[in-house]
Amino acid sequence: MNFEQYDVNSLMFITNRPPLVFTEGSGMWLTDHNGKRYLDYLQGWAVNCLGHSPQCIQDALAAQTKKLINPSPAFYNEPSIKLAALLTANSCFDRVFFANSGAEANEGAIKLARKWGKKHKDGAFEIISFNHSFHGRTLATMSASGKHGWDTLYAPQVPGFPKAELNDIGSVEKLINANTVAVMLEPVQGEGGVIPASREFMQALRELTTRRGLLLIVDEVQTGMGRCGALFAHQLSDIAPDVMTLGKGIGGGVPLAAMLCTEAVACFEPGDQGGTYNGNPLMTAVGVAVMEALLQPGFLPSVQETGAYLRAELLQLCQQHGLQGERGEGLLRALELGRPIGAQLVEAARELQPLGLLLNSPRPDLLRFMPALNVSRDEIKQMISMLSGLLLQLK
Repeated sequence: MNFEQYDVNSLMFITNRPPLVFTEGSGMWLTDHNGKRYLDYLQGWAVNCLGHSPQCIQDALAAQTKKLINPSPAFYNEPSIKLAALLTANSCFDRVFFANSGAEANEGAIKLARKWGKKHKDGAFEIISFNHSFHGRTLATMSASGKHGWDTLYAPQVPGFPKAELNDIGSVEKLINANTVAVMLEPVQGEGGVIPASREFMQALRELTTRRGLLLIVDEVQTGMGRCGALFAHQLSDIAPDVMTLGKGIGGGVPLAAMLCTEAVACFEPGDQGGTYNGNPLMTAVGVAVMEALLQPGFLPSVQETGAYLRAELLQLCQQHGLQGERGEGLLRALELGRPIGAQLVEAARELQPLGLLLNSPRPDLLRFMPALNVSRDEIKQMISMLSGLLLQLK
């Protein structure tokens, strides 16, 4: 089928899309309207933690649609109760608020912190965030983000988000004042170029926020749900935050997110927070299936092992082609190219024949890899081989 047969003009233009339409997906592979297959290392930007259309999600959706789809968040439903219990049983948190996107979960965390500051810190409302961070596309989460150019895109910004430097505890401390209520960060800055917060920095940040009576909010929308080799990335630093947000992987491909907090911080009152689809049983049934898959014995250790294998393969690629290096945690990794050829590689990889390769370049000199957490070593070898051939062409 020709792409020209699709009338795409009714879709609002918000991003440059290549002239192809994906029609099927299975595991690490996508198929377009012409039947061409692509090895997918985006997976919906770290969303499809179990790959495209895994059987457990198909089964959860099929079973739940026959029972109950949407009773309204004014009532309890079984899947949301079960998923909340799974999340709290496997974390340091006590309460869960379900949402539909990572941005909405982060917006909820900002609201909760400000409400807590109003009740316990004389109205303190400022949340220290970080340069190069990404927290979402609502007005408040854009203001919290440290993405270049966003301070003027929809000006004026929502006030109250001074920016520190990741892995520089002094830059955080000097921003604390009487209006400060919290510090918010991603354990690994994904959109910023896969920049991990060091274990030492995370521990120092927890000590500083505790000592100064501030909340520590971890945005695990991209790093959570096994992506970094632990169920949640902050666990790698052996700390216990006050608030955590989840998105992307928690739904494995369906719109689901969550904001978790400790009992001491859970200060919302009726009417403070809500949403039409919060805790929707169709979505939370999928969340239960995803959680149960991640909690299977050996699954998270396998993510660590596969992440180490991908790291080794990327380092070997660096040696072969004179690249700068790689970084990341688990199966959220980046390849440092040393020159601004990221966009060229993304396009050339997609155009490969007979099989295409889907890559992401969040910065001109960098590629980011976000495969399914059950990606095979053969699929990693195949990607490395395809990428190596492209690098030879661009020398």
